[in-house]
Amino acid sequence: MKNIAVQKGLTQVVDHLTDAGFKVFEFDTRQKASKDFLSGFDAVVMTGMNDNIMGIENTNTKTPIVEARGLTPQEIQKTIERRLQQ
Repeated sequence: MKNIAVQKGLTQVVDHLTDAGFKVFEFDTRQKASKDFLSGFDAVVMTGMNDNIMGIENTNTKTPIVEARGLTPQEIQKTIERRLQQ
């Protein structure tokens, strides 16, 4: 089972990914991200990547980060699955 971090407020995404068999954890962007935040997840789903709310633009990670803005929950799931296969 893949562990997916989803930004709080993306309830439809959380529900859809949970129903699809993912283990989903919600995170609050107001919290400071610890160094190893990303390493605990197989993928991260969030909005506002242009806002750099987590300060991760310089982070070297193999954890896929999915920008949810403008995507349906189904499209987000497909994006996650595609990136996890690479």
